[in-house]
Amino acid sequence: MADGFEAMIHAARGFFAELARNNERAWYEANKARYVDQIKKPAEFFADLIAEDLARLTGAAVKPKLFRIHRDVRFSKDKTPYNTHLHLLWSPVSGGVLAPGWFFGLGADYFTLGLGVMGLQGESLARYRAFVDRHGDAVQGALARSGATLSDWGPAPLKRVPKPYAADHPHGDLLRRKALTVALEMPEDWEAVGLVKSVNAQFARLRPLHDVLARSDG
Repeated sequence: MADGFEAMIHAARGFFAELARNNERAWYEANKARYVDQIKKPAEFFADLIAEDLARLTGAAVKPKLFRIHRDVRFSKDKTPYNTHLHLLWSPVSGGVLAPGWFFGLGADYFTLGLGVMGLQGESLARYRAFVDRHGDAVQGALARSGATLSDWGPAPLKRVPKPYAADHPHGDLLRRKALTVALEMPEDWEAVGLVKSVNAQFARLRPLHDVLARSDG
């Protein structure tokens, strides 16, 4: 049954649609209280609730984060000042380089949940590739059981399988990636079921992949 967070989702969709048409400081400042009261505060409460549920699901503590509405435009050609989406992240408090985080994303054309490891570079990227080389079957098996799809979150994959791995490596698709993220669409009945219950059910589907990554030393 509905848990009250449907109001936050509907408010977010409406607010961000308007913000996309008026992405400027004056409009945002005039509507800031609406964002804070109807979206930010409920989202932070929601993130705290899910953090507790994820800890129970996995036995590992996570830290919730609500991404800022302000965009970092320092290195972007797009200078619009505000993000027009609601993104949440639950990061592992402890664990190895492949300990995955959990994602929640709501935008104009998507409503998804995800799991993954990002920010891989240098030694951490090398360890990820070695892990895929050894345990790619387990990763692919967990991914298939979850029904999730590989996501395009993060940097673009390489065009070729990196050396020293064979060009025809059975897990070449994973080896070409600089991040491993997967996504599940929110079910259409989320509002009737309740947002918290729906999110927890989808995250439970991703737990096997989480466990494969979390128990690895990279």
